[in-house]
Amino acid sequence: MEGIVAVVLVAALVVAILLAVTFKRMLYVVPPSQALILSGGRRTIGNRQVGYRVVCGGRALRIPLLENVDIIDLRNINIDVEVKGAFSKGGIPLNVVAIANVKLPGEEPMVNNAVERFLGRSREEITYIAKETLEGNLRGVLAQLTPEEVNENKERFTQILTEEAEHDLARLGIRLDQLKIQNVTDDVGFLNSIGRIRGATLRQKAVIAEVQAQADAAVKKAQNLKAAEIARYDADISIAAKEMNKRIIDAQTKGQAMIAAAEGEVRAQIAKVRAEIKKQQARAVQVQRMLEADVVQPADAARLKAEEEARGKAAVILERGKAEAQALHDLLEAYRKGGAAAREVVALQSLLPMVGDISGSTFPTQIAKVTVLPQGNGDGLTRSLIGANEQVKAATGIDLGAAVQRIGRTQPSSPPPAKR
Repeated sequence: MEGIVAVVLVAALVVAILLAVTFKRMLYVVPPSQALILSGGRRTIGNRQVGYRVVCGGRALRIPLLENVDIIDLRNINIDVEVKGAFSKGGIPLNVVAIANVKLPGEEPMVNNAVERFLGRSREEITYIAKETLEGNLRGVLAQLTPEEVNENKERFTQILTEEAEHDLARLGIRLDQLKIQNVTDDVGFLNSIGRIRGATLRQKAVIAEVQAQADAAVKKAQNLKAAEIARYDADISIAAKEMNKRIIDAQTKGQAMIAAAEGEVRAQIAKVRAEIKKQQARAVQVQRMLEADVVQPADAARLKAEEEARGKAAVILERGKAEAQALHDLLEAYRKGGAAAREVVALQSLLPMVGDISGSTFPTQIAKVTVLPQGNGDGLTRSLIGANEQVKAATGIDLGAAVQRIGRTQPSSPPPAKR
């Protein structure tokens, strides 16, 4: 019994070992730099069915007797691309040296193209195909560009070449990681000529730039000098303005001080004058009172006295005038009533005071004319009148006799009544 148990245990151990070995042989561990292709099974990719499955990194269990296992290397492949005598646009042959880094992709759907085209092929074969494809793309791109564009703008050249190569390599299942143009030459010296022309142009531009820089420097120097002079003048003007403002402020301060002093003096004088005015007003009141006591009142008294005396004199004169007027009225009435004799009496009354002067008894007598009067006793008055008339006429040139005759002719026969 114990022997049977031992046999069973040994058999089980052997079976377990066989199963472990078999499982280990069917289990594959895939590193990141490889892709495991399990062929034999059916799976759908997009709209089509394929007979493989791809495992990129990780683990996979192969179905025994139904699947085969292949490995694709996903590591980078360095390719030196060199093209000689490739004609560019314009017919100039160029030599181009470039370097490219390619690899087989590890993700779908590009990995399917790689599996279908390169499964079972070596890295050398893959490198050859990629190199030929890149050289074909390089020749095609050179035919589209001029030597100047290729030589002067290598970035644009590289971009166009990368776009063309990526498209063609992707269809093959190869990924282009990097593409760099290292050198572009030609066998006819065209690029050298372009380089010399370019160098001459650059030197010319350098000379022009140097001259322009010198001119700009001179202009800048002149501008700086101008700015410095303007700044100096502005500073001088500012200083002068500040000094002027200071002088103005000083003058205003002095003027205000002088005005204040003058105003003080004027106020003092005004106060003095006001005090004097008040003093004079008080004195005027005093003088006025003294004048009223000493002058005005006596003057008023004298005025009243003079007015009374004047009234008295005026009354005397008025009464005398009235008496004289009455006497004249009476004389006029008597004159009117007396007729011609009254007129002669009046004339004689007027002439009698003048007889002495008329007769010339008070003055030396000079005889200028002699009038002979008639003789007789009854003509004494006539002789006197004639003599007086001659004397008056000799002294004044007035002929009294002729005047009396004119008055007699012009006098009416009866005098008008006296107005009262």
